[in-house]
Amino acid sequence: MSGDRYFDELSSRFASKIYGSTKGAVRLAVLQRDLLEVLPKRPLRVLDIGAGQGHIALWLAQQGHQLTLTEPSAAMLAEAEHAFAEAGLDARFIQCPWQDLNQHLASERFDLVLCHAVLEWLAEPLTSLSTLHRFVSDDGWLSLAFYNQDALRYRNLIKGNFRKVSKEHWRGEQGGLTPQQPIDPRLLESALTEASLAVQARSGIRVFFDYMPKQFQSHASLETYVEQELAHSRHPTFAGLGRYLHWLCQRQ
Repeated sequence: MSGDRYFDELSSRFASKIYGSTKGAVRLAVLQRDLLEVLPKRPLRVLDIGAGQGHIALWLAQQGHQLTLTEPSAAMLAEAEHAFAEAGLDARFIQCPWQDLNQHLASERFDLVLCHAVLEWLAEPLTSLSTLHRFVSDDGWLSLAFYNQDALRYRNLIKGNFRKVSKEHWRGEQGGLTPQQPIDPRLLESALTEASLAVQARSGIRVFFDYMPKQFQSHASLETYVEQELAHSRHPTFAGLGRYLHWLCQRQ
């Protein structure tokens, strides 16, 4: 679909900005905690849609699961293949955009489908949920992490960007790493229901770190930030303020 965003030219920036930072460590810690709590203790067939450089996929492969990674960016997928090769682990790697998944995967279904930080880069994010439903097995899980419009609204409120809030201008700059389509959680949940997917568990990702003034962000260790984010990621007041939200869903 025209308008979807890929990242061939930004692979190295993703490595440093998204994963090689406190933000990335918090993100991985929340995702790993959440997945370990629900996944059955047996080898699973896992599909990672928009796998990027394969960080979470590699961790799952190290747990003994069978991975299929799809990614439209050749540069990102090459990084993922290199990481798996260095770890001595096998996986299936498929370079394709969202729209070609059915062609490549035919009637396959998976015990776990990952869709992390993908929807917000699609031109029409909410129309793609039926595709996710098709790939999830009857007793399987969908792990959905998305850029939270509520968090973006709140951050602009506390920065005094009231004109931007009034105009609801949320799109990131063209060519940057800020997503083009921040997701309204209420619209997403409604669309999930229409696609026969039910949210079973919820966590916020970076519920406080992104709001801290930069001069305070060096006051504690990485381990402390991760510990506190995990402790507050499901707090009834703070969870919905996560820069990203992580929802675990199952077929209805």
